[in-house]
Amino acid sequence: QVQLVESGGGLVQAGDSLRLSCEASGRTVSSGAMGWFRQAPGKEREFVAGITRTGGYTYYADPVKGRFSISRDNAKNAVYLQMNSLKPEDTAVYYCAGRRGTVVATTIEGMDYWGKGTLVTVSS
Repeated sequence: QVQLVESGGGLVQAGDSLRLSCEASGRTVSSGAMGWFRQAPGKEREFVAGITRTGGYTYYADPVKGRFSISRDNAKNAVYLQMNSLKPEDTAVYYCAGRRGTVVATTIEGMDYWGKGTLVTVSS
């Protein structure tokens, strides 16, 4: 059974940076693509960023392009999300997700397992 645990969330001001981490246990993340999703209050969960199994390809949602960066360290069984120039509209619970397939998936249905999330709050 796969377990994903996110960390690194918190309260920051607009323009600040945060780095989220996701550590996996029970199954190596190196066998599949990984992604980050987020869910703001009152809104549906949405795709943020994805990375292929080898890390050779990354994909981002338009609102975060140029500000967020996803990376992975398969040796550490971990995935990261570097978030720069944060905006109040980035406030959300951020979820790490994984899938058995090797290509990036951008839909909730495309992911096979999920973490419980970490809250990011950006004040103006």
